[in-house]
Amino acid sequence: MARSNAELKEMDLAALVEELRATKQEAHNLRFRNATGQLDNNAEIRKVKRQIARINTHIRAREIALAEAQGKAGH
Repeated sequence: MARSNAELKEMDLAALVEELRATKQEAHNLRFRNATGQLDNNAEIRKVKRQIARINTHIRAREIALAEAQGKAGH
């Protein structure tokens, strides 16, 4: 997980979707460990949730850019 914003910006859409899947799995594992009392650092959950939001933002920005490019090409 732990990719910087610059690294996410350079990734293609398929890689971002795969990173999102892996990060969501990590969040699930952290929530499970928290529920069973095995998680030592609760701040990890917050970090992973923010990383998911960052990835979603990059994916959405790509979708908007693609839609704008298709809109301009159609004119």
